[in-house]
Amino acid sequence: METAISGIPEDIPEDFTKIRIEKSHLTEIPKSAFCRYKSLEHLWLNFNDITIIHIKSLEGLNNLTELRLEGNKLRSVPWTAFEDAPILKILDLKHNRLDVLPEHALKFLPRLTYLDLSFNQLTVTSKEVFLKWPVCDTAFKSGETAVPNVVLALHDNPWFCDCRLKGFVEFVTSLSPPIILMNSYLTCSGPEYMAGKFFHEIELKTCTKPVATTQSTNITMPLGANVTLPCFAMARPEPAVWWTYGLKILRGFHEFQTHVNEDTIKSELVIPSLHLTDRGVYTCTANNFIGNASISILVDVKSPDGSHPLSPSFPAAATEENIYIDIRIAKQTVYGITIEWYAVMEKPSETWFTIHFGRYDAPKKELIYIGPGINTYSVTDLLPATKYDICVTLKNQAPRNGQCIVFVTGSDMSEMEQREKLIHIVVIVLAMVLAVPAGMYACTTDTKFYCFERGMEMWRNWRRPEQTDRPDEGQGTFDSLQAASDEGLCKDSSEGRKTRRRSDDRTQKTKFDHKPTI
Repeated sequence: METAISGIPEDIPEDFTKIRIEKSHLTEIPKSAFCRYKSLEHLWLNFNDITIIHIKSLEGLNNLTELRLEGNKLRSVPWTAFEDAPILKILDLKHNRLDVLPEHALKFLPRLTYLDLSFNQLTVTSKEVFLKWPVCDTAFKSGETAVPNVVLALHDNPWFCDCRLKGFVEFVTSLSPPIILMNSYLTCSGPEYMAGKFFHEIELKTCTKPVATTQSTNITMPLGANVTLPCFAMARPEPAVWWTYGLKILRGFHEFQTHVNEDTIKSELVIPSLHLTDRGVYTCTANNFIGNASISILVDVKSPDGSHPLSPSFPAAATEENIYIDIRIAKQTVYGITIEWYAVMEKPSETWFTIHFGRYDAPKKELIYIGPGINTYSVTDLLPATKYDICVTLKNQAPRNGQCIVFVTGSDMSEMEQREKLIHIVVIVLAMVLAVPAGMYACTTDTKFYCFERGMEMWRNWRRPEQTDRPDEGQGTFDSLQAASDEGLCKDSSEGRKTRRRSDDRTQKTKFDHKPTI
């Protein structure tokens, strides 16, 4: 058909076995677009403007063996749509804009022996995509005489040759008949040091989680000096790196990044003309798809006479201060927890906290300094079957009774439900320690559950005389604990869920409104 059209003509005879609509203005293949053509075997829709394929667009095409969509504007394909074309043998998708191949993409094409994905925007993919292709899987298992040739075209895509492409590169370089690459000279487009290299010339390394380091974690400089804070982030693939200033004082700092080698980035934060208000903790964070890491640098300011005046935004810790801190688990996932704390103080805008985190038996814990106005913190990448201790203290004080949570991770990271339940029950028992004054009553992970009941009773007795003074605060704390105990120790029910929801709402409303998160 030479005339440009914007839709599929309705006057095509239903017994046609081949339909060819090219160089027209088709923008989509709608649902059941060709369902009337039961005998259709070849469908060519090349050089149109197709951007959308409906998931049921191939409905009724049980005899379709060839589908060509070259030169369209497809950014994605609903691969499950090919379940309606069970004997499809040829699929041509070259010269589109595809940038992702889902792992299950070829699973629904059991008879496909020709696939052209050249001239798209693919940068990273997994070898699992092709290992799950039924014809390819059969070829590997049965040998070259058992199946017909399989033709695969993957050239002229902007392949990004970092560790994420390792498995795919190994797959491509190991191919042999009956699997044939239309062009076996696949090349890298990035990163810069890999650009232009052929797949068979490179050897990629395994991906790794970021590691952040610095030359010194404590820096003291005179007032007015220019300060550069260095941070080295090592990871594969290359991590994203950024700086945060926990004390929330914003100034016009500049950050510069350079590559030390292919696995390490050096990030430098420049603080011009150091002020007293610049005193505090600066955190460098590196993140990639595997995880994240951070390193903190404490910057102190020395006055011209050599003394260390106190900055109003970074008050020194007073050992006589004994402010009660209410701490609890606010959220938990398979990979970590988020804690939340609340402290009654006269000047919250001038008070900072320290989080002490690490394994329960570790002699030295990781210290994270948290500035004013922040009362949540998330811990991720926990190890399975490990006992952890996390504490929140005022300023730089050492942890005291009632300021810590001890929790245990499950033995299998893949058993989400079991691990969450284990963490939750341990935390609930300890939550009563956090909700009562130090020295009144304490439960630990080694006690029986009657300890929880006894602690609850003593909590009620202790709170009654003060209910008239601080009814909202007392109720909020108790409700949050009661909600947790219901969820962890009792069978779930619709009534229980409603009670917990109301409790959580009251807790959030009375104590944790407008809290920023780091």
